[in-house]
Amino acid sequence: MKKHISIITIVYENYTVLEEFIDCLKQQNKQNFYLVIADLSKNKKNINIGDLEATVLRLENKGYAHGVNEGLKKSLSLGIDNFCVINDDVEFKDDFTEKLESGFEKYKNAAFSGKIYYAKGYEFHKERYTQNDLGNVIWYAGGDVDWKNAWTKHIGVDEVDNKDKFNTSENTDFLTGCLFCFNKNILEKVGFWDEKYFLYYEDADYSERIKKINIPLIYAPELAIWHKNAQSTGGSGSLLHQNLQKKAHLRFALKHAPWRVKMHVLKNYIISIVYYSSFNKFKIIF
Repeated sequence: MKKHISIITIVYENYTVLEEFIDCLKQQNKQNFYLVIADLSKNKKNINIGDLEATVLRLENKGYAHGVNEGLKKSLSLGIDNFCVINDDVEFKDDFTEKLESGFEKYKNAAFSGKIYYAKGYEFHKERYTQNDLGNVIWYAGGDVDWKNAWTKHIGVDEVDNKDKFNTSENTDFLTGCLFCFNKNILEKVGFWDEKYFLYYEDADYSERIKKINIPLIYAPELAIWHKNAQSTGGSGSLLHQNLQKKAHLRFALKHAPWRVKMHVLKNYIISIVYYSSFNKFKIIF
């Protein structure tokens, strides 16, 4: 039976979270998808996909966007029209792909993402929450762009979900690459993801490109996942995490921000490089 949804995920070294991700897919009530895994790991291992219909692409690590693009090309070659780009460091309930299919039907003229929580134990501000709050702390409930600084912001981040505030489907300013859903029509109009971004801000860039052709971005709270944050970069706040974000932020600003903001971001980037280079912590890569 032909699949109409391609689930595209990227793995880099951390095969444990990938196994947990695959286990979630095996438990889905509706097996209405084809899985494409782009393996960018330096030390590649065998991946057990069980009975899932899937392809594993063993690729050189040219960055997250490159992995996404290779996954999209494979999906197109199979005649699949709907694409769900999703992190492998996430968990979800057994009705996820059923709701994903409904999302592609409901938002067929838009790109969309869902409500994303921190997975239990992966909250950034661990001291803030009670035991009952864990698994119910929001990581993403829509996105905003602060054009004074060219920063992307997650709406609702670090708030405990009370089930009232973030439960309405609505237009949003950017979609996160942790869960980024779109169809072939959008891909044909916008093109592939920009591979000049190695990691981070490639999702914000693709969001801007979609908005420029007047296609809406939708926050769809009925589609929920739980995120084990920053598992490919040493955890949120690590030096590698900061390094990659700074470089990607600069590229995003130079490409999309007003001129005054471009100069502001470039100045701050140079200052940070001068400071951190004295500790041999950052490398300049453009």
